[in-house]
Amino acid sequence: MSSHEQALVSLLSQLALSLDGAVLGVALAYAAARSVLKFTATSSALRKIRMAPSLEVSDLRSILPVEDSSSGLSQQSDQMIVVVRGTVEAKSAVDLNWKSFKPNVLVSQESGDKAVIVQRTQTCIYNEWKGFFGWTSDLRAIFARSWREQESTSLRTVPFVLVEGYGWQHSDFVVVNMDGSRHPLPVTTIYHQLQPISASPYTFLQALFGHEYPVGLLDEEKILPLGKDITAVGVLSFKNGIPEIKSCKDLPYFLSDMTKDQMIVDLAFRSKVLLWSCVALGSLSIGVLGYAVVRNWNRWKEWRQQRQLQQPRQAASDDVHSRVAAEEEEMGEIPDGELCVICLMRRRRSAFIPCGHMVCCQRCAISVERESTPKCPVCRQEIRNSLRIYDS
Repeated sequence: MSSHEQALVSLLSQLALSLDGAVLGVALAYAAARSVLKFTATSSALRKIRMAPSLEVSDLRSILPVEDSSSGLSQQSDQMIVVVRGTVEAKSAVDLNWKSFKPNVLVSQESGDKAVIVQRTQTCIYNEWKGFFGWTSDLRAIFARSWREQESTSLRTVPFVLVEGYGWQHSDFVVVNMDGSRHPLPVTTIYHQLQPISASPYTFLQALFGHEYPVGLLDEEKILPLGKDITAVGVLSFKNGIPEIKSCKDLPYFLSDMTKDQMIVDLAFRSKVLLWSCVALGSLSIGVLGYAVVRNWNRWKEWRQQRQLQQPRQAASDDVHSRVAAEEEEMGEIPDGELCVICLMRRRRSAFIPCGHMVCCQRCAISVERESTPKCPVCRQEIRNSLRIYDS
């Protein structure tokens, strides 16, 4: 760890422990609240998937809305969440028009496999060294670590459906609607290669002045091939009698390689981890905040007691001050070396405790004592009170 990183860690630790740990307690409370929200969302998703019926593709049409014979209208039922296990097939294979003679599928550039989703990612990997001006690299190491990789991703999709195995009937399919879905896709990596980048004069200049320079290009291709068995979890609806499944943003899954039982086990494990995280973080935040509140409450009580003790002393000091002022007014001229360093009008009469400096008159010494953090005007040491000095 460099010196800059050590300084940053030290600053963050001091900030977290400030106010007797109150900042750390608030941060732990925020993390506990986030864990509670995640636990609630995960528990809700687990309950929905457990209650969702697990159907085959051929059974989806059995829950089609029946037509009302009296009105001649189709009574649409509410959208429901279902779990469907099927095989990936292009939508052009079930379209009954002239376009079906031309299969609408994607072909991988590297392997030649047919797919409905092709995701290609290129990642440029950078290296960094200090060069002649190494301090610039240290600053970027703290504030700009994300610059070390630059990634570009291209995603191509075609409409596809889920069918029931290889011997599926032409009418048994469900359309997969990918609109608005940001869930992870069950794609398979078919190409993964790291290609080195040859050096250039510009690369030499980058390395000379301590900048990042590219050293390799990672090329990766992932596809969702035809004939792959996947599970779709989402909202089922019917459009013109054709079943269609769409992603639900409240669920962590949409298209997955896992079965319904595996999803339930995974979500149950996440719920337990989040629950114990809520308990641990909540207990720590309550303990740290309670300690901070008690410490600051005791400090406030001590300050209040000191203020109450100083009030009668201030009243007595006012009486003494009036008498001393009368005495000093009757005195003649005062030498410059004995004048008060604050008002420069009266004689030095009070010594501060514990430093012992006698540089102020009685009135100015009382004014210094009444400050929130009283300090000696000469040595700037914190003082407790002052003592009146009488000449023999």
